[in-house]
Amino acid sequence: MSGIDRVLATLSEVARHPRGIRLDDLARGMTSPKSSVHRALGALRRAGFVTHDDRGDYRLGLEFMRLAFDHYHGLDERDLIDPLMRDLSARFGETSHFAKLSGGDVVYVGIVSPGGGGIKMSSTIGGRNPAYCTAVGKALLAHALPDAAAVARFVKEHGPLAKRTPHSLTDAPALAREFESVRRLGYAVDREESDVGVNCLAIPVFIGPPGQPLGAVSVSGLAMRTPLAALIKAFPDMRALVQKHLGAASVR
Repeated sequence: MSGIDRVLATLSEVARHPRGIRLDDLARGMTSPKSSVHRALGALRRAGFVTHDDRGDYRLGLEFMRLAFDHYHGLDERDLIDPLMRDLSARFGETSHFAKLSGGDVVYVGIVSPGGGGIKMSSTIGGRNPAYCTAVGKALLAHALPDAAAVARFVKEHGPLAKRTPHSLTDAPALAREFESVRRLGYAVDREESDVGVNCLAIPVFIGPPGQPLGAVSVSGLAMRTPLAALIKAFPDMRALVQKHLGAASVR
């Protein structure tokens, strides 16, 4: 491992220990000589990226945090998401979306259709759809509503939920089970629940401070052309594209 590679590896390892970590534990976790890790820590301390307290613990320094937050707040979300959406649309030959949660709705921030125009759906850039019956919405609600009680409050606040199609889930117990599945699998599906004849699979994306996802990306296609089973089978490919563009930590 080169010197710069060891410095970066050391920074990554320190970042995994927000309460601090000692030199011996760092070297053991990295399977690197303690002297080499100590030199890497010295470089990081001089840059202000790592601090060393009186107890011997190393942790990320304020200068690193300042740079990270300055970078995050200066980002244009569309600059981040558009290349991913273009890749998703080109890879699957279907329409891709990026949406954010707003109350009980999703707002579509970006839509990319393949050559030929894709399919006609109810989604438009800047437009809204009920979150409970869209894949992007369910991907986001699953994290905003972590248990059955939260789902019940949501349904009471925004209900009665309309059945957009015969397939729409509108009662709290069914939605709670659906959201638990989303959290377990890492993706949400729309089984012709928002538009008849249209299937969709969505992945929540986590960028920036930890907590709730920034938004969700999806691929939507005609059911007769792209069965839901085909989208589910392609989930690993979709996940890999998200990680390629947004980083390994952007999906869970």
